[in-house]
Amino acid sequence: MDWEPIARESLDELIAEEIAEVTPEDLALFARAAVAPVKWQLSPWGDLGGGFWVVAVMEDRVLWYNDIEAGFTVSRFVTLGIIPSTEYCCNQDKLRWALPALAGKPQEKLGPPEPLSSKSC
Repeated sequence: MDWEPIARESLDELIAEEIAEVTPEDLALFARAAVAPVKWQLSPWGDLGGGFWVVAVMEDRVLWYNDIEAGFTVSRFVTLGIIPSTEYCCNQDKLRWALPALAGKPQEKLGPPEPLSSKSC
């Protein structure tokens, strides 16, 4: 596998690019909830990269960057530093699409990865 986890510097650049596209309301939301990016565990998917980068926390919701899928998502959590494995999804959302979910608005989630079928398409 050629995948490598996103570096903190690259994540910071991505956030700076994408934050320019959000509404003023979502920018204010992000400013209130943002944390210095920190890796949280989400096993088994995040194990290879040492976890996934969390960029904001609000109540029981966490906004994180899935560098395997190259997108942001919001998940619920119980324990700080751990995203439950049931919360993994294959979203490839831009920051502006994920931010409303941080405020509690529904986010369409694409679900966990599924094994490839041995049948051809």
